[in-house]
Amino acid sequence: MRRDATSYDVIVVGAGPAGASLSIHLAGAGAQVLLVEAKKFPRAKLCGEFITPECFPHFARLGVEAEMRAAGGASVAETRFYSSKGRSVTVPSAWFGSAKQTALGLSRAEMDARLLRRAREAGVEVWEETTASNLIIEEERVCGVRLKTSGDVREARALVTVDGTGRARALARQVEGSREAVKGSSDEEAEMKRRSPLVAFKAHFENVRALDDRCEIYFYKGGYGGLSPVEAARSNLCFIVASSQVRARGSDVERVMREVLMRNERAQLMLRDARRASPWVSVALGSFGRGKLIPAEGLITIGDAAAFIDPFTGSGMLMALESGELAAEIIARRLPHLQRDENFAFLAADYEAQYKLKFERRLRICAWLRRAAFAPQFVHEAAIFALRLSNAQVRRKLARATRQRVRAHFGARV
Repeated sequence: MRRDATSYDVIVVGAGPAGASLSIHLAGAGAQVLLVEAKKFPRAKLCGEFITPECFPHFARLGVEAEMRAAGGASVAETRFYSSKGRSVTVPSAWFGSAKQTALGLSRAEMDARLLRRAREAGVEVWEETTASNLIIEEERVCGVRLKTSGDVREARALVTVDGTGRARALARQVEGSREAVKGSSDEEAEMKRRSPLVAFKAHFENVRALDDRCEIYFYKGGYGGLSPVEAARSNLCFIVASSQVRARGSDVERVMREVLMRNERAQLMLRDARRASPWVSVALGSFGRGKLIPAEGLITIGDAAAFIDPFTGSGMLMALESGELAAEIIARRLPHLQRDENFAFLAADYEAQYKLKFERRLRICAWLRRAAFAPQFVHEAAIFALRLSNAQVRRKLARATRQRVRAHFGARV
């Protein structure tokens, strides 16, 4: 329980879907939660903006399903994967839900703002435009964070601190001693991009050719990209390229799009007359797969901070919601014992065991698929040709292997 004006049961840094999910569930379980976010919502975020049918039971438990469905997003009935020469294979969205369910194309600005509003309604204390400048570490245990807002620095303490800062792993890096800690300056971001093997870009476009109700994934030399409809008759383009290809084109994103992404014949057809309708957002991608779940005593990671799953699987949003719910269940169960000075190691062991059980197989399969995604172009051609000839059940089984069903831990709506 909250002990004074700056003490909480749990402090969550990062208000994306994982952090918001965890906070809402914990507040519903009676915990005193502080949710800290560096940006002011709504804000643009680099993301495929593709919400699969499996996410809606999570939204229902969080109390935001109706709001998400009413947000004006686009219905996405299928995803088509295209080789550089235009050969394709289709994955229906209904494979990940009931027979008639579709996915939803909705911008992160709209989705995240609704989750954050729900967190406030659930009783979470939310601080926007606030950065976690330093962890508070006493006797080798994380006891909270120092928070900076408009030049003012305050301390907030908690029994459990959660890193939900995504791929940046802003809190975890502080205790891991990484030289790649992202502190927000443009020079540091530029250096991060220079060293990272991959860079991702995202923007919204208008006048995309007849995308209708499908998401399209394009493979090309050194990367892949996705194009999907979102609200306001726009389409979201998100693509990954080798950082060497970006440097070779003077870091000109429009040129990278034309000369790398649009070497894929289908991408060229769809984007030939498109007009960009939002600023470019970019981020350096250091690695995929698992990070440390427990970087230090008192600190856990969730969402992309715990594991960054390959975007082409379409399960990143689902995994964020799942990991937030999983962590919330374990923290809620262990919190009364922590308040009586139980060793944090019990919570840590529980979280690591349950996380491995739910996500390890998925991450391993995605690692295998990643090799194919970044393979030479003739491999893409052969793989898509073989999948087109295969039985639909084979394709469905492969698609389903990139996720697995998780029981509803919190059951009823929070």
